[in-house]
Amino acid sequence: MVFIFLMIKKRTFYYGKLKWEYSIYVTNNYISRLLIKDNDMRYPLIKPKYYFTLFKELIDFIKKPKNEKNLEKSVRLKIYDTIGLYFLKFILLIPVILFFALVYDPENVQKVNMSERFSPLALLIVGGIILPLIEEVAFRLSLRFKPIYVALSSGVFSYYVLTKLVFQTKISAVDESFLIRAVIAIALGILLYLVVNSTSLKEKLANFWRTHFRSIYYVSCVCFAWIHITKYELNWTNILLLPILTLPQLMSALIYGYIRVSFGFRYPLFFHMSNNLLAISLSLLPFTG
Repeated sequence: MVFIFLMIKKRTFYYGKLKWEYSIYVTNNYISRLLIKDNDMRYPLIKPKYYFTLFKELIDFIKKPKNEKNLEKSVRLKIYDTIGLYFLKFILLIPVILFFALVYDPENVQKVNMSERFSPLALLIVGGIILPLIEEVAFRLSLRFKPIYVALSSGVFSYYVLTKLVFQTKISAVDESFLIRAVIAIALGILLYLVVNSTSLKEKLANFWRTHFRSIYYVSCVCFAWIHITKYELNWTNILLLPILTLPQLMSALIYGYIRVSFGFRYPLFFHMSNNLLAISLSLLPFTG
């Protein structure tokens, strides 16, 4: 049907045998490329070659991060890549999982604490939806520079710092310090937005993001990973093993950062929420207790 429509359209505008034959050739060639591309896109998640290509793209970005959005991939392919990276992450984490299972498995005090404070449904909402949203805003949103992104990330990150270092409580804890933490974080975010959104400073910061994006990406990944050491008891063994204990979070940060910059903010958010919801759901099963 498409071929007939294009052929009739070409016939309307072209006269003469030579132009007519050329139009048929161009039309057939274009449709052939579309069909080949569509065939290559069918069921990529079951093709080993797809994962090798995906892994290479990820490694290339990690080695040389570029603050450039991928405009060539369709929404469908971005969704495929996000799901593919989800599977790829689990494959890459097999050595770390074996280390935890066979060598050293510290108690996750954060998990125990949340299980005691929340019902299963509340745990899924807080741990699977709210906390991933907070972490993505704090660590990934501002990888692409905009004054509003910087303000939101800084405000949420300050909430993290106040919670963990100043008040030494839980991110999800609604206690006597919650209002203070929230008000300070919101005020800081508003103040930063007003300052960063000024014309002269905005241009300078935009240029800084372009020229120093590699450092910004790496620092955000390390901060995201190492802040998760608070999941465990802070003893010398855990501190010395920090690079290994937080390796899953570091790998997640590298992947989330790549997806955020290349595809957009909603993709790593979906990835992160799915990861947490799966982990919490499995932990709630009777035979995992």
